[in-house]
Amino acid sequence: MNSKRDSIHIVSWNVNGMRAILRKNFHEFMAAYQPDILCLQETRAEREDVSLDFDGYQIYWNACKAKKGYSGTAAFTKLEPLSVRLGMDNVELDQEGRVITLEFTKCFLVGVYTPNSGSELKRLAYRTKLWDVAFLEYLKTIEAKKPVILCGDLNVAHQAIDLANPDANERSAGYTIEERQGFEALLAADFIDSFRVFHKEAERYSWWSYRTGARARNIGWRIDYFCLSKGLRAHLYSADIHADVLGSDHCPVSIKVDAELF
Repeated sequence: MNSKRDSIHIVSWNVNGMRAILRKNFHEFMAAYQPDILCLQETRAEREDVSLDFDGYQIYWNACKAKKGYSGTAAFTKLEPLSVRLGMDNVELDQEGRVITLEFTKCFLVGVYTPNSGSELKRLAYRTKLWDVAFLEYLKTIEAKKPVILCGDLNVAHQAIDLANPDANERSAGYTIEERQGFEALLAADFIDSFRVFHKEAERYSWWSYRTGARARNIGWRIDYFCLSKGLRAHLYSADIHADVLGSDHCPVSIKVDAELF
C-alpha cells in the first residue's frame, strides 16, 4: 500500500477531552505534525458531538457506552485499514470505549486507554485482576495472526525513572506494584517498550498534574507508550515524546516504523 514510502509516522495522544482540545491547538498540531495515523484517548465525546473535518483522514470512533462524556478512543488514519474493531469482544470490559484496533497488511495497530485505578485505588482490582489480564489475552490472540503495535495511555509508570517522585508515589495510582507487574507481564509476553529502545536513561515524561504547576517544573510521569511485538524491532526506526505540545495534561508520543508493514 505504501511501497514508495520509507516510514510511517504514528502518534498517540490522550487529549483530555476532544471538544476541549478542538478549542485549543488540535488543528495547529495536525498541521504541524501531519501524522499518518493518530490514536487518541480520553475523547469524552460522542462522534456526533464534534465537528472533525481533516482532509485525507478516515476517522474511527469508540465512545463510552456506560456514561456520556467519559473515556473513549479514536483513530485518524491516512492509510486504509483492512478492518476495524471497536473493543475486544468482551461485553463487560468494552462498555467504556477503551480499545480500538486497526488491521493493516502486516500488523495490527491497537489504541488503548487503560483504566485508572482511581483515588484511594478504588479500581485497582478491576484494573489489575480483570482489565490487564483480559487485555493481554486479547493482544496475544490477535498477535497469533499478525504482529501488534500497541499505543496509548497505559496509566502506569513502569520504573522509578518513569516518574519524577517515585518514593513519594509507591502506593499512588499508576505506580503500585500490581500495576507495574501488569506492565512487566506485557514485556514478558514479548512486547518491547519502544521509547526505551532509543532512550534508555532519559528521564522524560508524558503526563503532568494540573496542580502546583507540575508541568512547568517537569514533575511528571511517563504513562503513554508505544509497545511492539518483539518481532517488529527491526521495523522500528524511532520513538519520541513531544513534551512541547500543549493543550492537554498529556503530551503526544510517537514512533516511526517501516512502511512495508502497512
